[in-house]
Amino acid sequence: MVDHAQKLADHVWQRFDRKERLIRYAVLLVTLMVVVWAVRDIDIFWPWVWDAPNQISNLGGRMWPPSAAGLGNILNALIETVHIATLATFLTIFLALPVAYIAAQNTTPNRACLWLGRFILVSSRSVNTIIWALLFVAIFGPGVLAGILAIVFRSIGFIGKLMGEAIEEIDKRPVEAMEATGASKAKVIVYAIMPQVMPAFFAIVILRWDINIRESTVLGLVGAGGIGVILQGAIDTFAWPTVATILIAIIVLVLIGEAITSLLRRKVL
Repeated sequence: MVDHAQKLADHVWQRFDRKERLIRYAVLLVTLMVVVWAVRDIDIFWPWVWDAPNQISNLGGRMWPPSAAGLGNILNALIETVHIATLATFLTIFLALPVAYIAAQNTTPNRACLWLGRFILVSSRSVNTIIWALLFVAIFGPGVLAGILAIVFRSIGFIGKLMGEAIEEIDKRPVEAMEATGASKAKVIVYAIMPQVMPAFFAIVILRWDINIRESTVLGLVGAGGIGVILQGAIDTFAWPTVATILIAIIVLVLIGEAITSLLRRKVL
């Protein structure tokens, strides 16, 4: 009995046994090998990397102080950027909600509609906003319309997926009760499903609008309107003080958008 107690006292507790530690070390080693392989394969020109601090310092010196010239055009472009994000979010609601309805397992009419809805959601999320913008600029030409459509097609996947998950998590009893009374599909949606998903709906839309504000600031780099158009023009003409002013304006816009979304969440939710 004394020997057994002594053995227990001498035993050092370890979180992982030997086999688990070997597996963890093997995973870490493989991960390190993959990272090294990736870094070597992308062919980084290391002299530029080592010279980056000097280039950053030099560029910062050319950007300071920021220039107030053209501030009116910058403010107008910021307003246009907000309009792009707001209109795109508004249009996305009407397109994403039907997709969310057919992509939810408990509301989809049939299996074909389910896979169609999920294909739309995956396709939307798989293509970056800039890629959508390049596509619509090629179709409609440079301008705000291409930017709005790019954000719409990107946002459908975000809002549709989260709303579809919210629909799948609803309490089925109100739905079953209304269906038992012979209520139509439209009434079931309005009176049994919508009241349960409305908090999630407002939270998702507010969050997406905040994201769209950020994404719309770079659409102009590919000709899709917004503040990015002026930013690209300033970079192309080496007007670095103006670039600094635009970057500051973008940061202020994003901060204002963050404050508004936080306020809306507290008021609505």
